[in-house]
Amino acid sequence: MPTQSVLVRDSSFLRRVLQQYLSLLKKYPVITKSVTSGFLSAVGNLLSQALEYRKNSKENSPKKKISFLGPLHYAIFGLFITGPVSHYIYQLLEVLLPTTVPYCLIKRLLLERLIFAPAFLLLFYVVMNALEGKTLTDVQNKLKTSYWPAMKMNWKVWDPHFQFININYVPVQFRVLFANLVALFWYAYLASVRK
Repeated sequence: MPTQSVLVRDSSFLRRVLQQYLSLLKKYPVITKSVTSGFLSAVGNLLSQALEYRKNSKENSPKKKISFLGPLHYAIFGLFITGPVSHYIYQLLEVLLPTTVPYCLIKRLLLERLIFAPAFLLLFYVVMNALEGKTLTDVQNKLKTSYWPAMKMNWKVWDPHFQFININYVPVQFRVLFANLVALFWYAYLASVRK
């Protein structure tokens, strides 16, 4: 018996999904942003592994199996760290630097890029190494070898244009989602440099 496929491009389906997401975002903002962050962080790690697998296939290098621990660790980080911390950071930026403050657009960007980003990257290294069962010495060595290159790449990937738009023009309830979509590629990069 033939079956009928449901088109994902069905606008009523997408509209219902969006409406449900917006409803959850309004009722449970931190939880919704946390779950979204966890999911998209895991997808970013899977993307990194898939790209590495594909690259190794083309170069006839030994193929590494896809690890499901990586996406699990990234999901945990996104769920418990990225989602809630980002939610409160974006809220804090609104309180500390409302639009009535002179040069608030630039001040928000500088605060986010020069204070929040380095601290958040440090937190990422510490938490991910802890999830992997690494020692404090391992964390220190990893920080010495890859923190600064990762920070410079963070400033490139999170091009000031992305964050400027995000923290100044994206409505505050959507900033974590916007950042998560950009972070898909950032987490793919981080997963590759941490190896």
